[in-house]
This record gives sequence, C-alpha cells and structure tokens, in this order.
Amino acid sequence: MGPQKSPGPAFELPPRGAKPRRRGITSMIDFGPDESGWTGGERGISDLLEVAAGYIDYAKIYAMNALLIPAATVARTTRLYLDAGVMPFAGGILFEYAWQRNEVDGMIAHLKRLAVPALELSENYISLSDDERRHWIDHLQRAGLRVMYEFGRKNPAQPMSIAELGAVVADVARQGIDHVTVEQSEIDMLAAKNPAALGELARETWFENVLIEVDPYRFPEQHVQMIRDFGPEVSLANVAPGQVLRLEGFRRGIGRAVNYTIVSAPAKPA
Repeated sequence: MGPQKSPGPAFELPPRGAKPRRRGITSMIDFGPDESGWTGGERGISDLLEVAAGYIDYAKIYAMNALLIPAATVARTTRLYLDAGVMPFAGGILFEYAWQRNEVDGMIAHLKRLAVPALELSENYISLSDDERRHWIDHLQRAGLRVMYEFGRKNPAQPMSIAELGAVVADVARQGIDHVTVEQSEIDMLAAKNPAALGELARETWFENVLIEVDPYRFPEQHVQMIRDFGPEVSLANVAPGQVLRLEGFRRGIGRAVNYTIVSAPAKPA
C-alpha cells in the first residue's frame, strides 16, 4: 500500500471570533417558557446550550423572573449557563424595583442565594445622576456582582444624544464595564428621526463597546437590518432563545433573510 495522503483542510464554515468576544456578541434574553423558546427550566436550557452555547455570550434572566421562577430552579439553571461558558445576569427591571423600594441590599442577598453572578443596572423608569450611577455600580461590584449597564428609557421623549452615550460608555468603562447595552426604544426613535445617525453611531471609536437591543417580536427583519447597518460583527442584545441559531446563521450569510450570501456572494479565498 502506497503512502497515505495527508488530510486536506477541514470542511467547515468560515471562522468567526470565539468567546470571549469583544465584537459580534449575542446577549440572549431568557423569558422563561413562552413562544420564543422553552427556557427558564433545566431541560429547555440544557437542550438549547447543547446546540448553541458557543454562540451565546450572555443570558439575561428576564425582568422579574429571578423572583417569579422558583429559587431552586433559577439556581440550577444559572449553573447550567456558567458550566457552558455563558454569563447569566438578572435584568435591570429587578434593580429598578429594588431601588424604588430601598431594598437593593435585599436584592443582592437574593441574587447571592440564587448564585446569579451578574446584574444589569438600567434607568428605564428611574433616573440616576452620574454620581448616583457610579455609587450603585460601585456598591454592586463591592458586593461581588458583575455589573452590566443599559443606556436609555423604555419611553424616550426625544432622540438620544450620541455624544451623551459616548460619555456614558467612557464613564462606566472607568469602573470596569466593557460594554453598554442601548435600549431598543432609543435606537428605534433615533432611526425614525434621523436615519443617518445610525451611520454616525457606527463610526464612533467606542461603538465596539455597544450592544444594540433588538425586538424579539420583529425577528428576523430587524435583526437582519442591524447586520446590514452595522455589519455581521454587530453586538446584539435581547435575542430570544429560539432565534440564537438563526441569528448566527445570518451573521455568516446563511438563510433566506440574507439571501444565502454564503453561496450567492461568497468571499474570495485568501
């Protein structure tokens, strides 16, 4: 028998950045059991992670689900996420609820019991001064929680200022927060009032530190539009569990929504 040929290159998709990623982040929203994906419980999350853990960077425990779902279940599913290399975090509405009731320390103790390692600090319905925001970030970090920050209001009265967003990105970076999520309503209003502003946003040097919220109920149109506007390495938040794998495909040019550009307009080999 003659000498065997060495195997050729592996048959695989073009590479995309592996975790931990700075760009092209997918932050999933775990609604719990609903039409967007059967998560919230161990079996649903386990099945999801078996298929798509490599494509999920963060998993937000939706709104008040850290209180609505049985504590033991949240604790077990938190461990599943962590073991799969996905960072779970409680949503910002939980912080806003605790802040309004002057029960932030009680919320911290609750998250500790659940072993949830991170929390989103948002100002969807509350308003913090710069000093107050810095104080609460520091307070949560000193308690051992990783802090995510979300910029913007659920019901903005006027288009957001790109300069203000940039200042906040820089300010929270000084406290060790690498990425800022921009509330979906803010992006919607900005795009409606000044479509060119999205291009301005994409040209900012700090844009790679931004995650843009998308609406799970406007999938796939809005998600594909974000890829068209900002490129396949745009970082997106609020991606529903049942959308994670298809979104990853869109990033790579797979799917009717992106006209299967992986084959209809393939990149030339290097």
